[in-house]
Amino acid sequence: MIKIIPAEQRHFSDFGWLKTYWLFSFSSYYDPENIQFGALRVFNDDVVEPGTGFPTHPHEEMEIITVVLEGEMTHEDSMGNKSVIQKGDVQRMSAGTGLTHSEFNLADQPVHFYQIWIFPDERGLSPSYDQKRFDPAEWTNKMLPVASGQGLPDTVTFHTDATLYLADLEEGKDVTFETADSRRIFVYATTGALEINGQAIQEKDQARIDAESAVLIKALRPSSLILVDVPSCKGWGYGADTLKGKRL
Repeated sequence: MIKIIPAEQRHFSDFGWLKTYWLFSFSSYYDPENIQFGALRVFNDDVVEPGTGFPTHPHEEMEIITVVLEGEMTHEDSMGNKSVIQKGDVQRMSAGTGLTHSEFNLADQPVHFYQIWIFPDERGLSPSYDQKRFDPAEWTNKMLPVASGQGLPDTVTFHTDATLYLADLEEGKDVTFETADSRRIFVYATTGALEINGQAIQEKDQARIDAESAVLIKALRPSSLILVDVPSCKGWGYGADTLKGKRL
């Protein structure tokens, strides 16, 4: 099953210094039908103006991944990390038992980035940090894993059975993503237009996919996308073995 969410259905907020689209319930935006997708809890499409940013604030029990599309952001946190996150960089903070951090655009142009929050598989972890730079040529006409908790090599690591992929596709090119009914696949079209298992999506549209087999993604024109593969988390309750019960 594929659910297409058009770009205009995203929640938009303009704070002057920050222009942001919230794809899931976040802050003052609350929709009980749009809280999360599997383990994916937050996907924010943000633009921050020069000389502004997010002052020091706390997080806990969340894997927070930032993908910079244009510009740069200066990060500083309570773990002692201070770094500049630029185009092509992917950053991860595991908030774990708690941390604070700030993010400021100290450059002279706006910074455009995605911030993605995913529930960790285990609570109570110590806070940690990871960052890696990628060459966009690496994801031309293929799906490149850039952040993963599935043990994939050469990725930013995190603590969930999930993976983020980036791809730039030339017109007419396609990629196939293998999946199973225990997974949920989230696709966001950064630019261009795509066809996903025969259904078209346009720039800034989302596809939320529950599929039992392969997902075929084809570029109807030059396109870029981000794909998030997460566990379905159906029910968030008892597993099959528990539901068999036990007589004492």
